[in-house]
Amino acid sequence: MNLAAQDIRHNLGRFALTAIGIGLLLMIVLGMSGIYRGMIDDALVVVDGIGADLWVVQRGTRGPFAEISRVPANLEDRVRAVPGVERARSFVSHSVQREHHGQPLRMTVHGLSWPEDKGGWTKLAAGRPLAQAHYEMIADASLGLGLGEQVRLGKDFYTVVGLTKGMVSSGGDGIAFFTVSDALAVQFDASGESIRLERAARFGRALGQDVGQSQPALAERGKGLATGIPALGPPQVSAVTVAVAPGIDPQAVAEVIAAWPDVSVHTRDAQEQLLVRGMIDKARRQIGLFRILLVVISTIIMSLILYTLTLDKIHDIAMLKLMGARNRMIIGLILQQALLLGALGFGIAWLLGGWVFPRFPRRVLITPGDLWTLAVVVILISVLASLVGIWKAARVEPNKVLS
Repeated sequence: MNLAAQDIRHNLGRFALTAIGIGLLLMIVLGMSGIYRGMIDDALVVVDGIGADLWVVQRGTRGPFAEISRVPANLEDRVRAVPGVERARSFVSHSVQREHHGQPLRMTVHGLSWPEDKGGWTKLAAGRPLAQAHYEMIADASLGLGLGEQVRLGKDFYTVVGLTKGMVSSGGDGIAFFTVSDALAVQFDASGESIRLERAARFGRALGQDVGQSQPALAERGKGLATGIPALGPPQVSAVTVAVAPGIDPQAVAEVIAAWPDVSVHTRDAQEQLLVRGMIDKARRQIGLFRILLVVISTIIMSLILYTLTLDKIHDIAMLKLMGARNRMIIGLILQQALLLGALGFGIAWLLGGWVFPRFPRRVLITPGDLWTLAVVVILISVLASLVGIWKAARVEPNKVLS
């Protein structure tokens, strides 16, 4: 007869409620591990998808994902001239929030270099890549948009031609892919009145200078489109992605470009480290602290329950010792209960988490390694929690049965 099973049957209600409580705590521990892994995967999804060897950004900045970066659009042509460069493409990244059907719609806009990059590398779940230079977009399913739906951004309407799954930014916003020109149009959209005022200001500044008074035609030109004024030029992009030719060392190409005074260069690995250690480092540390607290709380709860169960059977333990039972049998009784309690909690955490985690607003990525790690942690806290009960049982004297 298994004494641990008999004792659990005698205190089934208390044991079951404790197992459920431990299971919920362990589920949160497992979920936090999955949230952290999901954040890393979300942060790197675009960097891994584009597959660029180098990222050329504004001098002194850390790239388009960590902070604002502005480089001239013609930088793409300069980079192509560097020996060893196989491909160079412009890239735009920024976040917008608009109202769609009366609800707030927040997205991270990524501009792809059309027509070289049509978004075929994205995780398309439905639809197709971009097929024209303007007014098409690929949206992540988390944005709640449907195929063929039109979204107004700025003064234009964009049709959703493709839907991705699991492509969100490190902040949790769904990513929408446009061509670079459309992404810039969305980013630098301005109202008609602000455009009129800016043109009037340019005209006034031109008349305030000698060149504007001696050449009125130049002042009149200042009232026109900004793109028609050579000194102003086209809008700037966020970065230029570079693919190095096979057999060429990316670091050697990076050193050449980094010598230019207006840009900084980051390798693919460096860009990933900037994302992981910079943008989500605080979240990682905070999640880690919560995991430690929950493990400690689980250990304390299990210790209290096992200690209470031990107190309830002090008379029985004394009787067993009086009949000649060794301490090893008593220790095995308490340790088996602790391990069974931990195993039930782990099972509840695994089953309940598999049902709950897909419904979280942020992606929860659970790997087999996380499950094995949690299993080892459960064994450790079960053993530690049993020590209090074992200590109490070991101090019970056989003559306690007479009291």
